[in-house]
Order: sequence, then structure tokens, then C-alpha cells
Amino acid sequence: MSESVSVYAVETRQLSLKFGNKLAVDSLDLTIPRGSIYGFLGPNGSGKSTSIRMLTGLLKPTAGTATVLGEPIPGAEEKLRLRIGYMTQKFSLYDNLSVQENLDFVARIYGLPRAYARARRDELITLYELGEQQKQLAGSMSGGQKQRLALAAATLHKPELLFLDEPTSAVDPENRREFWERLFDLSDNGTTILVSTHYMDEAERCHKLAILDQGVKRADGTPQALMNAMNAWTIEVSGDNLRTLKAQLEQTPEIVSAAQIGARLRVLIHKCRNTEQPLLWLQQHTGHRELEMVRPNLEDVFVNCTGARVTQNNRYIPPTTQGDGHVE
Repeated sequence: MSESVSVYAVETRQLSLKFGNKLAVDSLDLTIPRGSIYGFLGPNGSGKSTSIRMLTGLLKPTAGTATVLGEPIPGAEEKLRLRIGYMTQKFSLYDNLSVQENLDFVARIYGLPRAYARARRDELITLYELGEQQKQLAGSMSGGQKQRLALAAATLHKPELLFLDEPTSAVDPENRREFWERLFDLSDNGTTILVSTHYMDEAERCHKLAILDQGVKRADGTPQALMNAMNAWTIEVSGDNLRTLKAQLEQTPEIVSAAQIGARLRVLIHKCRNTEQPLLWLQQHTGHRELEMVRPNLEDVFVNCTGARVTQNNRYIPPTTQGDGHVE
């Protein structure tokens, strides 16, 4: 009788890593369902890349446990070599090799049979629209073309789990959109994808995501659940002298953040006893201005989780949300 297969492609418990005295990842708990696109959203230095490198076996955790496709990490790197793919933020193929030569080289690294490797290479060149560039040196290609080549190389061996570390940081919006269409195709065919990003529109495309900040997971859930569970009101303010108003509001303890969006000020107000009637409360601090309660977006959630800090004004510390976005 065969062993049951976990519904999760990745599971971690209290996964941590220290670099000297710096705790880069702090007690990370994850459960990533198979076949899903799961996002790591966070500012630079939040632990996104470090977490991915631990899960691929490139870094050894200081503490905690991780299971990848049913295998323990560290310890099963060789078993997982042909089951996972990894695409780095920086283009890591050879600039002095052509598209075709790069893919042939990667196929040899994975030990793919020659006939299968050739057929798979040609399939990916067609799929990722690299036919006109197949003899071109990779170093002379555009950012979008390099991105498609890197994705082709990372999926050449048909991995069950694909790690993407900020894969769209060097390409334009159109290429980013096309790239995500490819990811949804892979997901529909059963590939689990873990992608790190600092783009809000990309994070909203993920089935689930974790928001990381200073090595700590601040929130975890579907984008919609995280927006629904946000412990702050979102109000837009119209009127004159928005820069002065912004500076004034930022000194108010109940204000999580204030950011100018065109001719309006987008204000996040902590949900507390003082602000149970947020429009009336804000009116007292803004004078005779037009106020509109609006739905939060993922950027609001991100700021709510990572932007608030304790100051001399005793400002709000964001709650942590887990699972389906509920507040702990």
C-alpha cells in the first residue's frame, strides 16, 4: 500500500536562520498547497530570498524544520534535484552561449536523455517564443527575452515545485503580465510555484501569500482575506494643503500611515476605541474636507503590516494575521 502524499508541497515549522548575530528569518511557519502559486511579499531585507535558499537546500537553517515535496530539508537535496526548479533574481545563464546552447547545457546538468532533452528544448523555445533568438547570444538579448529563457531553463526538467526569486524585477509591465500568464499555465498543469516579489499587482495574482518583514511572517492568507482582516480603516481625503495635512496626521497615534495619491490623501486609521466612527473622528482632525471611506487594497495591508513602527508617540504596532487572514 503506497504512502499518502501530503496536500502541501512545502511545510515549515519555526524555520530560522542567523547570520552572525543577525536573525535573518525568525520562526517561519508555512503550509503551501500543491499546485498553487504562493507569494512572498516584503521589502528588501525582509527574508524572502533567504527563506527560498533554505527551502532549496542552498542555506542550512539554524533552527526549525522544513519538508519539501515530502522530503526533509536539509538532507534530501540530491533526491529533490530533479523535482524542483529555481530561477534567481539576477540572470544566471551564460551570456556567451546562445539560447539553444544554454538550454542544452542545462539539460546535461540535469542528466536528461539526449533525444528527450532536444525535444523538450525545442518545445520550450516555441512555447516561450524564442525561435528567432535561438542562435542569439544570451548576453545580447532584451530583459524580457532573458526572463523567458531563464524560465525555460528552470522548467526544462518539468519540476513539481518552482522557486522564483523576484523574477520580474528587470522587465517592463507588459513582459511581467505575459510572464504571469506562463506561471498560471504551469500552475494549471500541477506545478507548485513559490514566488517572491515586492510588486503589489503580482502579489494580488497569487492564490495565497505571506507578508514578511525583518525576517518575521506578519500575515498569511489569500489576498482577499488579508484585505478583509486588516485592522485599519481606509479613508481618502480631498482638499488643499495635503502635504501639510499629511505631516500633521503622521504625528497622530491612531494614524497608521498617510500617503498622497494624486489629488487625494489615502489615510489608514487604526481600528480602536477612539476611532469606532472613523469618518467623524477624521473630520475632527482634517477640518472641512471631503472624506470617503474606501475598500482597502493589498498595498494598504502591506503598509499596515510592515510600515508601522513604535515611536515616541506610541504609534500602532500592526497585528499578525495567519491562515485565511484572520487576526490573531
